[in-house]
Amino acid sequence: MSAPFIIGIGGTTRPGSSSEQALQLALAHARKLGAETKLFGGDELQMPMYDPATANENEAARVFIEACRRADGVIMASPCYHGAVSGLVKNALDYTEEMNKDARVYFDGRAIGSIGLGYGWQGPGTVLSQLRAIGHALRGWNVPLGVAVNSAVVKFTAEGCSDENIGKQIEIMAGQVVQFAKSMKPA
Repeated sequence: MSAPFIIGIGGTTRPGSSSEQALQLALAHARKLGAETKLFGGDELQMPMYDPATANENEAARVFIEACRRADGVIMASPCYHGAVSGLVKNALDYTEEMNKDARVYFDGRAIGSIGLGYGWQGPGTVLSQLRAIGHALRGWNVPLGVAVNSAVVKFTAEGCSDENIGKQIEIMAGQVVQFAKSMKPA
């Protein structure tokens, strides 16, 4: 059986954002567990507002949708912007509408992991809940553990996470995505 393909969707327009670093940590753990991964961070998500009439005219959008179609699992991470998922992340997820007529519609049968981040405790929980609702609406299978990160106190570096418990939660969630993706991978 080939390695499961896990994509990460998240980040901000700011290079090195906490949400992108948390996503990188999750994907690094997925690779340790044998997955192939691809990050769609802030740079890759800067696509025009989703418009079904022109969605296929944008190369970044085509690359993104093809990766979504190939994916066995998805890990999403978003900062909290004004009590909600960022527009950058939401717009990228809107592009999955291009998969509405696929044999495997949207994220059907795919494992979904979610990380919500915010400067405080209220926002991360709100974003986490929204990401899980979006994953469900896209017919994905949310893994049991979602991670809420207070970026006012938790910091990420190339070596990992400043909070051992949050780092472990991200690893557990990524492990659940890989485990589920392996078990559901089409033959």
